[in-house]
Amino acid sequence: MTVVPVTSADLDAAEVSWFAALCSDDYRQLGVPDGDLRSSFGHCSTIAREAEAQGFRNILCPSSYQVGQDTLSFVAGMAPLTERMNFLAAIRCGEMQPIMLARTVATLDHMLHGRLTLNVISSDFPGETADSAYRYQRSREVVQILKQAWTRDEINFEGEIYNFQGLTTAPAKPYQTGGPLLYFGGYSPAALELCGEHCDVYLMWPEPKEQLAERMKAVHAVAERYGRTLDYGLRVHVIVRDTEAEARDYAEHLTAALDDEYGRLIRERAHDSASLGVSHQARARELADQFGYVEPHLWTGIGRARSGCGAALVGSTDQILSELEAYRKMGLRAFILSGYPHLDECRHFGQRVLPELQTCSLPHVYGRVPEGVPATPLGNGDRK
Repeated sequence: MTVVPVTSADLDAAEVSWFAALCSDDYRQLGVPDGDLRSSFGHCSTIAREAEAQGFRNILCPSSYQVGQDTLSFVAGMAPLTERMNFLAAIRCGEMQPIMLARTVATLDHMLHGRLTLNVISSDFPGETADSAYRYQRSREVVQILKQAWTRDEINFEGEIYNFQGLTTAPAKPYQTGGPLLYFGGYSPAALELCGEHCDVYLMWPEPKEQLAERMKAVHAVAERYGRTLDYGLRVHVIVRDTEAEARDYAEHLTAALDDEYGRLIRERAHDSASLGVSHQARARELADQFGYVEPHLWTGIGRARSGCGAALVGSTDQILSELEAYRKMGLRAFILSGYPHLDECRHFGQRVLPELQTCSLPHVYGRVPEGVPATPLGNGDRK
């Protein structure tokens, strides 16, 4: 199995994160709408507070134009309601004018006292069908402008899409020196170039381990050309119970009422439904056995009713721990987990698995945290 160097290679711990269901993605059974689980600030803030109480180090706050809540507004609302956990806010490049985005991010970072991380997304907007090369160029320029805003006294940028000269960065200086860590996921050559040159954590969706290893090797080669080293992460669902049989039974229950046509409609309402990454998730479902398992503990059934991340780790506490350790030995240092319903599965994982893990917040590389400010709110390697 390929193992690639990582920024946090000296760490025995991993960043274990949960997921805030901002985009109307919470069910007791997939494909069966449940009014009690609809996306609302009350419901999603309860998930986030429970994740912090359980000891998760970060929480992904996703973004969608079709359904759900505004990501940055949600993160701002959670700042005074939490104390230790980081927030991984999804930003869709081009949605907001870059200088205004820099100011917004800086404000959020101060509100969170440095607990902000960013998930950089390249995607079409409502009513837009943009060429992939254009979208990634737009994202590249947005990231470059953000970095100027965070690290220089003045923004001077001339690109193919944006042009700014002589703009002061006074309102756009974040709490963290150099700005928040940038997490990024993408499968095309343009995506790997953007991540390898400018981002800090490369995120992947679940596939067989050999395919993940090849993807890590490819993005590492790009980063190496720029003299950089990345961290690597996996976004995956999880079902953990006391026994494997209980976990598999719950997985079957989760899809027992799913109508495949309705599941297709759920998948297709997402703006990324035609992306290369989504096609890889569909390919994993095609390779799975009759029960939906593409590996002994990697179940693809969730992808029948979900665009994007479409598989779950399923098993007993020991089996899930073994899977996470196998990923860690490959070089993965960040795990963004979720489960259905999100609040219940947060507790299952938090009570069964987290106490057995060494967890950390990923290092703020390149001197990003001011002197005297702890880089990891709970401390590298501290247990929950």
